[in-house]
Order: sequence, then structure tokens, then C-alpha cells
Amino acid sequence: MGKVLIIGAGGVGTVVVHKVAQNADVFTEIMLASRTKSKCDAVAADIKKRYGVEVKTAQVDADNVSDLVTLFKKFQPKLVINVALPYQDLTIMDACLEAGCNYLDTANYEPKDEAHFEYSWQWAYQDRFKKAGLTAILGCGFDPGQTGVYTAYAAKHHFDEMHYLDIVDCNAGDHHHAFATNFNPEINIREITQNGRYYENGKWVTTGPLEHHKALNYPEIGPKESYLLYHEELESLVKNYPSIKRARFWMTFGQEYLTHLRVIQNIGMARIDEVEYNGVKIVPLQFLKAVLPNPQDLGENYSGWTSIGCRIRGIKDGKEKTYYIYNNCSHEAAYKETGMQGVSYTTGVPAMTGAYMFMTGKWSGAGVFNVEEFDPDPFMEKVAESGLPWHEIVDGDLEL
Repeated sequence: MGKVLIIGAGGVGTVVVHKVAQNADVFTEIMLASRTKSKCDAVAADIKKRYGVEVKTAQVDADNVSDLVTLFKKFQPKLVINVALPYQDLTIMDACLEAGCNYLDTANYEPKDEAHFEYSWQWAYQDRFKKAGLTAILGCGFDPGQTGVYTAYAAKHHFDEMHYLDIVDCNAGDHHHAFATNFNPEINIREITQNGRYYENGKWVTTGPLEHHKALNYPEIGPKESYLLYHEELESLVKNYPSIKRARFWMTFGQEYLTHLRVIQNIGMARIDEVEYNGVKIVPLQFLKAVLPNPQDLGENYSGWTSIGCRIRGIKDGKEKTYYIYNNCSHEAAYKETGMQGVSYTTGVPAMTGAYMFMTGKWSGAGVFNVEEFDPDPFMEKVAESGLPWHEIVDGDLEL
């Protein structure tokens, strides 16, 4: 039904290509592009071997609009799936507008020189995409992404008003490394070391980094210490569901991970400003990324589960109701299917699913959209059959 171009050949990009290739009746031509073409070629060879599907490859500099436009005009994709770095969202959106392509990503834009997360930069593209008759779908990974669809599904089927939303993200897996991050170390460490933030009674409340935490029970996993962070989907969800009185995001971390993180910060390796070393300017966090384990290579020895979902309290038919919707994903099963670990898998499957919704006309419209603005039902059906089944607990103890 159309051409799709995927930018980014890391762990998430690899999963996206697998899932797109599994739906070759809809994604009739596939291209994978990144800065390093050899990485794309390796993924394409694996896809050809597993599914017999041809994936074209290309080299592209996602920081360069003209480079992107040249590639887009040559391949002419109906949709560009951006699973490159969040720094590159705006250049890819600019190129999509110039080349007449629709757009989808998994994480909001952030500037390279400041760890700052908000949708304002991308929401500012609304009029340009609307005028061009093009669709831009923002934040279609798991969190953000699947959690937004879960919230939309809850609003549609379970609540007249949602009042309290807690997004909970647990990785109970073991990669058998002393310290490693489950996605790009630079992005991961920037996110975790910033102040926390949550929404309450119409205002944003700032907390210290990892200041608030408590043990939460995760289905089939048990209790895990969970820390309050800021996450970008909170911004769009409280905008699109104004009945929400409080919205928070929680993520689990082990003590060994936190000890390593404190040392990294204390010795200055989490800095994102340039320092001079032997006459060369380097960014300490980027150097650290180069010596840490590559998240793309963690899958082989990864055991255990992820558990991500939404815990919601609100009103239905005049009575208070609680609702917990979640997915548990096996690292081992993800690796067996795609060669990647569960964190990449849980981001890549929703990205393909959002693309599938667009390509099949289930999600449409000119402008810039967050995922919760679309009908959740067809997405929920497709994402479940694509490897991320969901589960519900109605009127249980939310613990929050």
C-alpha cells in the first residue's frame, strides 16, 4: 500500500524494520537509512534471510536537511519513521515538509546543548503540516506512545472523567553488565539526572532528581522501587484530557545502577558541555557513551521482563473507579524474534503499529498529532497481535 523510510539503525530501528517486514502487504517498499550504511546493510541482510523481504538501504546525515530532502525525493516514501536521535526531529520534520512526506517519531525534540524536554518545538509545526496536507504523528513508542493510547482507550471505554494518572515503567530484566543503559546512553542519562516534574491541580511541580520514590508491585514481577521522573507524554496527556487533576511518571532502577549513576555525575562524566582534552574539545557524556556497552548488543544475555502501563483513577456512572492497563514483555522472547532486547522491542512495535494505522487509513488528518488524539481501538488490536498483548485490572489497588 505504500513506501516507508526508516531513519535510524539502532536497536529500536532494527525492531521497526522486523515488524514492518512482517507486514509487507501494507509496507510494500522499505528503506532503512542511517549515518552508517553498513549497519543498515547488516539489518537488511538479516531481514532478507528471515522473511524473504527486500529492504533498501542508504546513508544519510539526519542533521542535514538538504541531505534528507535529496534522499526523500529520490525514494518518495509515503511515511518517514524517525527512530534517530531526538536532536534530529526538527531537521527530519523540515525535510518531510520540503519533500512532501508524512512523519512519525517515538520521542520529542530536545536541543543538544540542554537537557530540556517539551513538545513546543514540534507543536509549532502544526500550521505548516496542515497547510501542506501532511500528517505528523509524535511520540509513538511505548512511553511516550503506547501509554498515550492506553490512556485514550481508558477514556473511551472505562471513564466519564479521569482524575489521576500514574504511568509506571518497570524493567525487571538482567543484562549481566555492571552498568549499561537500555537505550542511547546519552539520552538515557540526560533524562534521569534532570529534575523530576509532575502535574497537579493545573500546575507543574518540580522535584529533585529521583527525589520521590516508593515500592510498587508489578504483575508477575513483584515489588520494585520506583522513582518519579518527568516524561514528555505527561505534557500532551494533561492538555488533551483536562479532567486530569494529577499526572505522574514512575520508573524502576536498581541500587547498583543508581550507585554507578551517582559516580558518573560526581566525576563530571554526565556533563553535556564541551571540555578540552589534549587540545580537542569533547563532551564528557558523549565520550562515556563510546565506552559503555551498546544497548543494541545487550539482547543476547538479557533475561527477565519489562512491565509498563497506566494506573488511572476517575469516575464512571457517578462512581469512583480504578483501572490498570499494562503490558509485560520478555527480553528473551524479544531477542529470539528480532535479535534485540525488550526495551527496544517495546518501543519498536508501537512505532510500526502507528505507521500501520496511518498507512491503512485508520489514523489520518493534516497537522501535528499526539497518539491519544486518534481512535485507540484499531491500534490496540494491531499492537496486541504484533507482540505486545495488554492486560487490565479493574477496581484493584493502584498503590498510588
